[in-house]
Amino acid sequence: MKLINSVGPNPHVVRMFMAERGIDIPLEDLDIQKGLNRQAPYLKTNPAGQTPCLVLDDGSVVTEITAICEYLDEKFPGDRLIGDTPEERAQNRRWTRWVDLNIVEPMGNGFRSSEGLPMFKDRMRCIPEAADGLKACAQDKIKFLDARLADQPYVAGDEFGLADILLFCFQAFGNAVGQPVNPEFKNYAAWFAKVGERPSAKA
Repeated sequence: MKLINSVGPNPHVVRMFMAERGIDIPLEDLDIQKGLNRQAPYLKTNPAGQTPCLVLDDGSVVTEITAICEYLDEKFPGDRLIGDTPEERAQNRRWTRWVDLNIVEPMGNGFRSSEGLPMFKDRMRCIPEAADGLKACAQDKIKFLDARLADQPYVAGDEFGLADILLFCFQAFGNAVGQPVNPEFKNYAAWFAKVGERPSAKA
């Protein structure tokens, strides 16, 4: 088993998850800035041309970061981050999905259509005229989450989980590309600083 890795927030999510769980598997780096993820031979491995990509021992692949993390959580022994009961897993998946749709997607697409446009304009459909609105949509949902974090320590409740890892990695990326933490969202800023102190955040 190996993880095809690269720069960017998506691989960071999987690496942080693995570090938090104590999972150690080989990494194979791919230079996406040179567009190697959109060329053969990588497209034979992952026709979608995205990273990361988990290649299993039988040659099959798992893509999409939440699917990779869930697979690893079930495959390896230790304390699970996604939950031991159907109820715990449902809440983890609920909030991971919420973060993905409401913050990660508009934040990522806002970047691709503005600061990241030179890199992405020839790789996928970008909408420069929508960039400001997409970024604003992400901030609207962060404002909602800021209120929620007044009464609980983590995104899904009392326990640290995949939703926190997903959001932390993308907010860390946002900080570097023009979508920083808004200091007016004090609970959210405190959450981000707290998660950033975990050793796994540096993975």
